[in-house]
Amino acid sequence: MATNAENAYQLFQQYIGQEDGVGEWFVIDQQRINNFADATNDHQFIHVDPEQCAKLSPYKVPIAHGFLTLSLLTHLCGAIPSKDNRVYEGVMMGVNYGFEKVRFPSPVKVNSKVRARRVLAKVELKDPNTLQVTHSITVEIDGEKKPGCVADWLTRMVYA
Repeated sequence: MATNAENAYQLFQQYIGQEDGVGEWFVIDQQRINNFADATNDHQFIHVDPEQCAKLSPYKVPIAHGFLTLSLLTHLCGAIPSKDNRVYEGVMMGVNYGFEKVRFPSPVKVNSKVRARRVLAKVELKDPNTLQVTHSITVEIDGEKKPGCVADWLTRMVYA
């Protein structure tokens, strides 16, 4: 008899390469940028000083930290539904396993709206009760041609 992970693995196979969907828009305001600067001790003027940005930055306004944009992936992807909820039957926990690739093609300017677009890239059966799922995530910026972040995100899903 197949385990929950093995059943999910089979279900996931039909969705590889397909987009799960697009999340909701989310505003990156100055307070969020400042809070992230405080949390990471990264107070570079390009993030936290609008006056200096107006004078010295090519963007003329503060920009979000790339790692702030990356850290929002959990939230930004949270509203994107799965293609098939049966893949989560028996899941005990999901663990952030890391990233294969992360890039920040375009800065996220203060007060920009961002959202995530998620594609199932790969699924591996690591053992009878564990899957490794790779999603390709693109963080779009409203009104911009280039995304704020593109990342291949790995999650380990442990099943009962």
